[in-house]
Amino acid sequence: MSNIILKAENISKYYKLGVIGTRSFKEDIQSVWKKAFKINNNLSADEQANEAHKNELWALKDVSFEIFKGDVVGFVGKNGAGKSTLLKILSRITLPTSGSIKGIGRIASLLEVGTGFHAELTGRENIFLNGQILGMHKKEIMNKFDEIVAFSGIERFLDTPVKRYSSGMYVRLAFAIAAHLDPEILIVDEVLAVGDAEFQKKCLGKMKEVSAEQGKTVLFVSHNAQALKNLCNKAIHLEKGRLLGIGRTQEIITNYLKNEQIHELQKKYNDPDQAPGNDNIRIKKLELIPQYLDQNKIIDIRTPLVVEFEFWYLPSEIIDLGVSLTLNTVLGDCIFDVDSVAKPYKKGVVKGRCKIPGNLLNNGSYTISLFFVKNTSAAIFEFEECLSFDIEDFRENTAWYGDWPGAIRPQFKVQLEQEEE
Repeated sequence: MSNIILKAENISKYYKLGVIGTRSFKEDIQSVWKKAFKINNNLSADEQANEAHKNELWALKDVSFEIFKGDVVGFVGKNGAGKSTLLKILSRITLPTSGSIKGIGRIASLLEVGTGFHAELTGRENIFLNGQILGMHKKEIMNKFDEIVAFSGIERFLDTPVKRYSSGMYVRLAFAIAAHLDPEILIVDEVLAVGDAEFQKKCLGKMKEVSAEQGKTVLFVSHNAQALKNLCNKAIHLEKGRLLGIGRTQEIITNYLKNEQIHELQKKYNDPDQAPGNDNIRIKKLELIPQYLDQNKIIDIRTPLVVEFEFWYLPSEIIDLGVSLTLNTVLGDCIFDVDSVAKPYKKGVVKGRCKIPGNLLNNGSYTISLFFVKNTSAAIFEFEECLSFDIEDFRENTAWYGDWPGAIRPQFKVQLEQEEE
């Protein structure tokens, strides 16, 4: 019990949408007055209750957990799951509607780029201002000043007003301040979304240092599963404001990714008359078969994929038939278009197969389309976006956790050599 540094008990946060602050002051006062005395001549009591319920939002509902000294805890969940709201409550930026937070020690938080900065002040001045906001004395800040500046890498712009900083410079300085002023608990929300590879490596290294070497506690939100796996010993999964799971990082993130992956991997049609197609082609079966590499059954960039399909062929004339398979991103960008050898087929069921090797595609969301072509030129049936799927990221031996550029992710390397003198 003595090692518990943060304890959340039945935390709930309630918001009432679109009520105050969206209109004139006079209209807001009238709205409050009507609600206080239930004045609404146009609605029945039941309709008023339903209308009030529509404007309710529980950003968090009965969330409880314990965090121990030295833990590095990752928070996962979709946008709107309640992660940022929870971190603001843990940081004491906002109060919960109900429940309690019991914490020990100083908390430093980096929730938004430039939080606590004054735009008109210089970087130097904001180091002292932000440090004092975090509860540090001037002498403590002065003792850490050179380390903060060196880590942030903004020496040339130290005496420039921060309103002229880029978002990357903002977050460099903000993270440097939060991480160097000896907090017992460091709270970081999506810091890896900004900055280059060198800065991300420094951030991860610093978070590992404050947890492993200094025994500090780190709470970390990121949409990058690989960064969470490498950094965190524990993870918390939130969905629609509720706690879905807490435990070992690998287990929690695997379950989260399984739930979040877009899967429309199979379509089957038993009746040719009801199947998609026309007088020439009727689709019988389509399936994307992942060649999973482990028992977790998650499609990641390493996973080979097999596309299998069957169709009823009902030719009205003898033609050379070919099938083209197109892979697009979810935004419609074509990654590749491959086809079969065109030749004549007999009336009946025709089967097709195409293998997409692992370590080819980048992470992202994709769709597959099939095009049936006669005589290598004229389309006789198009079945667009018939399958859809997600590919998750996977990285080894790299400190880069930002978006990996490019539409494909081949595994071949650049070769370096040096002649001996």
